[in-house]
Amino acid sequence: MTERQAHIERNTLETQITVKLNLDGNGQSQFDTGVPFLEHMLEQIARHGVIDLNIQAKGDQHIDDHHTVEDIGIALGQAFAQAACDKKGITRYGHAYVPLDEALSRVVIDFSGRPGLEFHVDFPRSHIGSFDVDLFHEFFQGFVNHAQVTLHIDSLRGQNAHHIIETVFKAFGRALRMALTPDPRMQGITPSTKGSL
Repeated sequence: MTERQAHIERNTLETQITVKLNLDGNGQSQFDTGVPFLEHMLEQIARHGVIDLNIQAKGDQHIDDHHTVEDIGIALGQAFAQAACDKKGITRYGHAYVPLDEALSRVVIDFSGRPGLEFHVDFPRSHIGSFDVDLFHEFFQGFVNHAQVTLHIDSLRGQNAHHIIETVFKAFGRALRMALTPDPRMQGITPSTKGSL
């Protein structure tokens, strides 16, 4: 099987970001983004997606975290698109339900080639520590637009904001893992009646 890896560098006047990704890793991760709570969530993607993920980022955080978080989502989306290549032989669809105490979230993803985000998560407060929870939508919108995937994220229940978003990221990692797992019955075949994704 071809190595499913990516190396993305995204440099703008607002951020400088490097993403290294290995879809066939073992869940190792390393982050230096200046946004500790986002790093905690990115670790969930690596661990539960069983992918190796290294993200280095510098942004205009003297303003706020918005550009850094959004651009990490964009660069991560580009990395997944690059690593998935022509998508031949992948399962294509992935889904997961993940609980954490009182919280339960569902994530469904389709490596469809069509960007679309349905993000239905209500947080009981505006910040987790110093992190603005509105930025999670921006992260996933950036990811979707550049990975070219359809992504449905639903928080089904929860009262603790940290628990809610952690279930989302764990489910996201597991859904990615399912969708990108090679299907031995589809070896060399694009999983679409169109013949391309």
